[in-house]
Amino acid sequence: MDDEIYTLAQSGTKNYTEHSIILIGKGSDITNNKTAKSKAQKKIITQTMALSLVDVSKENRVYECRQSYWNTYHCQNRITTSDGKIYGRYCKNRICTICSNIRKAELINKYYPVIKTWEDPHFVTLTAKACSKRVLKRRIDKTIEAFKIINQRLRKRHQRGKGIKIMGIRSLECNYNPVKKTYNPHFHLIVPNKETGEAIVEEWLNLWTYKYARKYAQKNERCYSVESTLIEVIKYGSKIFTEPDLKQKSKGLGTKIYAGALHNILNAMKGHRIFDRFGFNLPKTSETSLSKVQTVIDFDKWVYIPKLRDWRNVNSDEVLSKYVAPPKLQYLLEQCIDKEAC
Repeated sequence: MDDEIYTLAQSGTKNYTEHSIILIGKGSDITNNKTAKSKAQKKIITQTMALSLVDVSKENRVYECRQSYWNTYHCQNRITTSDGKIYGRYCKNRICTICSNIRKAELINKYYPVIKTWEDPHFVTLTAKACSKRVLKRRIDKTIEAFKIINQRLRKRHQRGKGIKIMGIRSLECNYNPVKKTYNPHFHLIVPNKETGEAIVEEWLNLWTYKYARKYAQKNERCYSVESTLIEVIKYGSKIFTEPDLKQKSKGLGTKIYAGALHNILNAMKGHRIFDRFGFNLPKTSETSLSKVQTVIDFDKWVYIPKLRDWRNVNSDEVLSKYVAPPKLQYLLEQCIDKEAC
């Protein structure tokens, strides 16, 4: 459950002062100011991208996704801090860099204990010929359908005693080529061993045929660092928009963010599971689904001010993170977002 905030006066709970509130959830630790600054950077990127996507949806007259973009824009606009932690509502949308960071941590905690027990984990890439915007939705549907067919074939083959048992995790990603204006939906997998990867790749090539898929474009490589590979696979599954890499050293400022292409990808992937497992179940845990609930009287409320690029205390002019965006990030978000239809 998301972290939520309720005032007792609003909820009708009695025997408390009007200055008490109920906090639901674990909250995010901000005792280290770096955490608050990181959240502020994600908020800047997310709001800028959300507004760009709203503009793209208007231009393309695709209105059903606009509310989702606005929900992302307002994610964590109002927060409460108490005892060194932040509490607030999350949008849980794919393009939200705040929510995707939380989702990534949750998936790592779920899957790493299982994958690290596999004998010889391999990283697999399944890809096919790039396509145009016109057929992107159909291509993504076919890509997912192809993997389902492969999974069923290999599972039945194993049941008949003629093949190995396959299992793994898979995530769907889609790249955009701004030069050719094409899209490339593809899968990234982690499987227990090389043989599993070989079996899946072989079926993939047979299904797509030589016209659409070539052997040299597929990958089946050993995971020398299971944790790092898992993070990469989960990143693909939980973050369609990748944040600008501010640590990357480059002489020029030629990077662009293709909001039009991202809009097309989001709409084409709508309704599909981006990250999933196959061939195994996660171990049952004894954790309860109930979130922590606490009543506090020592708290501060904050509201996000886009002009300040920070959260401001509702009772003073104090800002929460004191984050200042690097010039390169400011330039990227202000000058390098391409909203044209791709």
